[in-house]
Amino acid sequence: MPENAVGKSSRRSPSAHELRVWRAFTETSEQLRSELASRMQSESALSSGDYVVLLALSEADARTMRSSDLATRIDWERSRLSHHLGRMEARGLITREKCSTDNRGADVVLTEEGASLFRKASAPHLHAVQQLFVDALSAELLDHVDEFTQALQRQLAMARKRV
Repeated sequence: MPENAVGKSSRRSPSAHELRVWRAFTETSEQLRSELASRMQSESALSSGDYVVLLALSEADARTMRSSDLATRIDWERSRLSHHLGRMEARGLITREKCSTDNRGADVVLTEEGASLFRKASAPHLHAVQQLFVDALSAELLDHVDEFTQALQRQLAMARKRV
């Protein structure tokens, strides 16, 4: 782990170099997300939000999740998810059913139409991920990105515990 990743005071401001790297990272990440979202929308008529919801439901037991669990899984505020699910339900991608174990909760169910659209969207999306991300990196750089991502995830987990 880099020596500056652990143990530095949280009161120290980032150096000019650190800010340049940070800005390059955030701007590049946003450009990558934007390009992937644009391609998904044009190739499958799904938003990136639709895809995230459909992915989580496709991986869930019986293609069903409690709404609150889905919000936690995809790291969305419940109100944002509720509004988004309403739009997806109107398009026939999901249904919402009363939770059998809790009258206050709702189960979100992936429909056949939603599953079919998700499967059709996955191949071009994965191709775009390969082209825009994986192909840009050597195996060694990909391993470094993995280490980098894990370090950020650990730091975020520690920050959440402190709150």
